[in-house]
Amino acid sequence: MHIQVVLFDGFDPLDAIAPYEVLYAGGSASDGAVSVELVTAEGPREVVSGTGGLVLRAHGALDLERADMLVVPGASGRVGEPGEVPEEEAGAGEWKQDEFIPVLLGRTLVTGLPALLKQAMDAPDITVATVCGGSLVLALAGLLEGRHATTHHMGLDMLDATGAHAVRARIVDDGDLVTGAGVTSGLDLGLYLLEREVGPRVAHAVEELFAHERRGTVWRAQGPTPSAL
Repeated sequence: MHIQVVLFDGFDPLDAIAPYEVLYAGGSASDGAVSVELVTAEGPREVVSGTGGLVLRAHGALDLERADMLVVPGASGRVGEPGEVPEEEAGAGEWKQDEFIPVLLGRTLVTGLPALLKQAMDAPDITVATVCGGSLVLALAGLLEGRHATTHHMGLDMLDATGAHAVRARIVDDGDLVTGAGVTSGLDLGLYLLEREVGPRVAHAVEELFAHERRGTVWRAQGPTPSAL
């Protein structure tokens, strides 16, 4: 299984690196059953994150002929005070430090990323996974209508407003779409993907190596609907 972690300007570093490192370790623990790389829609380049100008080098291009799975991080920037309004609309202007997160997420819409993500969502043999605001990248592109997904708790209303079924859970498994909630959920997402795609023994070995225990129950649309508690 080849996994591509998709970077864009203003991405959140932990959203990308946490699942990358977990999945890389899973590849080592499974004798190469998993491989992972950093990519962009544009191809190899240095990508500036939204956290202090930290730069990561993407060594490849998003390639749906090679990828079995995509992992899309969210953005890192200003949350803002209650009622504070961005100076520019989402998707407008040039990238700069300390921008509002919705502006950074919206800026992905004017790149080649949405078209590639739509192709991936339409492909029956590709799984798309997201961390934190990564699900909002898909949602803002109109790709999550009717799908069950989660995101950072501060973005759940926005996710719901796009037509997705927003679920307040750490990890949501909706088949070929697997989404993680807050920033650190990238660790849990990576471990869950290893368990789901490779097996629990490999996932457990990586969990022990990282000294991190997954939190919460993975939500799936299965079983009876719970009554009010």
